[in-house]
Amino acid sequence: MAEKEFALHDIVQMKKPHPCGENRWRIIRMGMDIRIKCLGCDHSVLMPRREFEKKMKKVVEKAEI
Repeated sequence: MAEKEFALHDIVQMKKPHPCGENRWRIIRMGMDIRIKCLGCDHSVLMPRREFEKKMKKVVEKAEI
């Protein structure tokens, strides 16, 4: 499977929606762990990079540099 390309401040779509109903998240921290923030309710989640790559569906919007 091809590597998924994502960067800081990209908006990504996860496979399962957040309980608030939103399915889009912004990447706000990258390293060994990835922190993402829900665009619906501003809840943030920290997860290991491997788990994030497995749960991410696609990049919806690339961040402007």
